[in-house]
Parts: sequence; C-alpha cells; structure tokens
Amino acid sequence: MTEAVIDALRRLHLVGDDEAVRLVPLVGGVSSDIMLAEVGERRFCVKRALPQLKVAADWRAPVERNAVEADYLRVVAAWQPGLVPEVLGEDRQAGLFAMAYLPEDTHPVWKRQLLDGVVDPGFAAQVGTALGRIHQLSAADAGIPAQFDNGDLFEALRLDPYLRATGKVHPDLAPAFEALAERVATTRKALMHGDVSPKNILVGPSGPVLLDAECGCFGDPAFDLAFLLNHLLLKATLFHRAPAPYLAAYTAIAEAYLAEVDWEDRAALAQRCADLLPALLLARIDGKSPVEYLADTADRDWLRQLARRLLIEPGATLSDLPAFWSQRHV
Repeated sequence: MTEAVIDALRRLHLVGDDEAVRLVPLVGGVSSDIMLAEVGERRFCVKRALPQLKVAADWRAPVERNAVEADYLRVVAAWQPGLVPEVLGEDRQAGLFAMAYLPEDTHPVWKRQLLDGVVDPGFAAQVGTALGRIHQLSAADAGIPAQFDNGDLFEALRLDPYLRATGKVHPDLAPAFEALAERVATTRKALMHGDVSPKNILVGPSGPVLLDAECGCFGDPAFDLAFLLNHLLLKATLFHRAPAPYLAAYTAIAEAYLAEVDWEDRAALAQRCADLLPALLLARIDGKSPVEYLADTADRDWLRQLARRLLIEPGATLSDLPAFWSQRHV
C-alpha cells in the first residue's frame, strides 16, 4: 500500500522521481487511512478511504467518498478561505488526495480541549457561524445540488448506522427512527458536511478549521447542526457534575448558527434539529458507533432513558434541551 501511495504522489507531482518519501500513519479516524508524508523539509497529509470502517460492527461504505471530501474542501475553500485545509492534489483512480498538514501545536483538536475541560463559548459561536455560512452559501449556489447528489453515500455513512440501526436495537422506537431517517433523506436544502463533530474541528489561530467531509451531501442542514450539538450534550453527560460550560457552548453554537439562516424558515429548521437530537444521542449509546468516553454505566443508562423519553414524547425545542442536563442532580 505504501508504494501505491508514493506512486500516486509522484503522478501528482507532489514528489519528485528522485525524492525520498516517508509516510507516517496518523491516528484518530475510523473511516480512512491518514498519513503524514515527509519529503525533505515538506510535510503534507494523504487520505485514503477504507471500504470497511474500523469499528466493531460490520460497517461498509463506498470508497468514492474520498472524492466527495476533496470536492467539499475545494468548494468551501472558495467560499471561506482558511475554514478547511488546502487540497494539494487528488488521484481519484487511487482513491486518495493530499492536503495541507496543520500541526497540533498550532491547530489543536477541539475534542481534546473539550475533554480536558477547556470550553470557550466564543469559539463555539465561531463554529456555529461558519457552519451556518456554509449552508447559506450552498443553498444559494445552483450547481451544488447536482455536484453533491450523494444520497446513497449519506445513507451508508449516516442514516443507516446512526438512525436505522439504532431503531433495530429499540424496536418500539423503530417507527420514530425510520421517520426521522426518511425526513433527512428527502429534505434537500443545503450542503451537509455530515460529520461536524469536535474531533473534526481544529482550533486554528484565526478560528475553526473543518476536517473529514467525506459524508458531504446536498440535503438537510438540520442534520449537521444536530450532529454537532449532540457532541456538546454528550460531553455535558460526561461532566454531569459541572455541565454548565458545555451547555453554554451548545447555546452559543445554536444561536450563532440560526442567526445565519435565511434560506428557509428558521424555526422549522431549529425544530427538525431538536427532533433529531434524542435519536442521535441514543445512537451514540446503542448504534454502530458508540461514543468511547462514556464508559460509566450510570451515565449511559441516564442518557438512554432520557433519549427514549424525548423520542416517545417529542416536541422539545433546542432551547428546552439543556435543562435536562442542568437538572440531573437537582
């Protein structure tokens, strides 16, 4: 595999015929091989999609998502320079692309900060604004729906493993999960990233940098917002004795994002997001991609019961949800 990657880099003229290349595996993802390429003094990243994701469940997805991610990065870079890494070259036949390397000393991963208890609502608001602007600009671009007509890919990477699979674990809730999955699948309003989570957001010197856009699809922007807010609620569950900073970040994201919404009714989008959140919370407990840091059985049971309750009795709004975490020990 290493020689095939190096051959592709030579075809892309990122590496000279006589230059030595060192490929160092990078950790953190489950869906792709990500390598740091060192060529003399130059360093850049190479990403290659895997047909079988690195999780316990049988979770397969088309490797064509690698090309989708490269397209997403190029499009967003044209709209908002600096919000995503620069694409340096792409070999679609080899199923890989190269992009700029952003070292952790200047671009720490937001997830690590949050798990270390470092929570900045101002940065959270920047993330919400950036995501809202991507959706806003994509909704106004007539070429985006056809370019990112990737419903089958989004089904394989998100709707099936997160929603439909969790419905099978909770048969009494299966109709609710199916209805949510179908609503997302049939709503086409903006360009979704599909994996807007703190592990895919770097805290850059000038603001957030988004990574890992291989789920990119023209669809329901409420899914992106819900997917992101879900992670703040998961961390509020982990830090349940002091959830306030995570709930403040949740609110900052939601308010900043919704301030950008002008392509559809703001309240309707917010409610679609709120409806999705308990399903996504339950998916991170009982779906194909359970969250790794909620190891405490009490935390998992509390979250499972709350998510089930919210699905059985729907209607909570985005602003309603933080109260459940604030009142957990009251």
